[in-house]
Amino acid sequence: MKHQSKVGVSAAVVLVALLATTVASAMNFSPWAPAQAVAELNTASSDGCPIQSPDGLSFYLASNRTGTLGGLDIWVATREDADDPWSTPVNLGAPINSAADDFCPTPIRGGGLFFASRREPASCGTNDSDLYFTRLNPAHGWSEPLHLACAVDGGPNSTLDEMGPSYVEVDGRGLLFFSSGPDIYMSERGSGWSFGPAQAVTELNSASSDIQPNVRKDGREVVFASNRVDTLGGQDIWIATREDADDPFSTPVNLGSAVNTTANNETRPSFSRDAKMLYFGRAPTAGGPGDIYMTTREKLAG
Repeated sequence: MKHQSKVGVSAAVVLVALLATTVASAMNFSPWAPAQAVAELNTASSDGCPIQSPDGLSFYLASNRTGTLGGLDIWVATREDADDPWSTPVNLGAPINSAADDFCPTPIRGGGLFFASRREPASCGTNDSDLYFTRLNPAHGWSEPLHLACAVDGGPNSTLDEMGPSYVEVDGRGLLFFSSGPDIYMSERGSGWSFGPAQAVTELNSASSDIQPNVRKDGREVVFASNRVDTLGGQDIWIATREDADDPFSTPVNLGSAVNTTANNETRPSFSRDAKMLYFGRAPTAGGPGDIYMTTREKLAG
């Protein structure tokens, strides 16, 4: 029986790898390379929620390392050139970070930053995380974070945990993807930086926990964390594609053993702007501090 179980697991791993390769090829990219730890960004504390700025010169993460204002804070590392190593991350400080958990940072072009926070009293539920938006003024620093509206007021935040914001502008529309509770949603931008009601992205959701989506800049590819059937262990990173930003996404497939592991949770994946790098967090399923990892792929001709 034990031998049959191992054969079954091996077959599942092979199938997952083949599916991930098929998706990558369909989008004119090579398969993802084996993931490596981003050593200069990791500490003995919990480091995760990684994401690169659109220009590739800043790197945001969430961590409870020494110097945090609360449980989790948002930190940023910088570099002068895309080929340089990252600087030592620094705490973004107030008004972004607070005595509560502040995490899942998402920088956008023009100096904006979405993030999730459990700060009170703005939360739409009891100790749940909501989505916020702030902008960087080079002369005055970060603006006071704007709490996106609650569902009862026609906004995307609910009484569940909202996290993993991902903002794309396609076909003249500003779309904010995120997870709320165990499912993935989308909200369309209105006037200013207001966002409308959450709409479930049904083709990405399952009976399991599907969270923390990140959408490629053209809206045609999405990665997210899930513990659905056929995960290798804990939460894995899954991917789906579509031919056009107005189409439904394809059935998600597991990124396979180059990225996912049997003994860890892989969480909050994010593309670089050219979609050739993928960052994510990895932490033991049994608990313990997490680290930031990266995998790469190449753009294929044609």
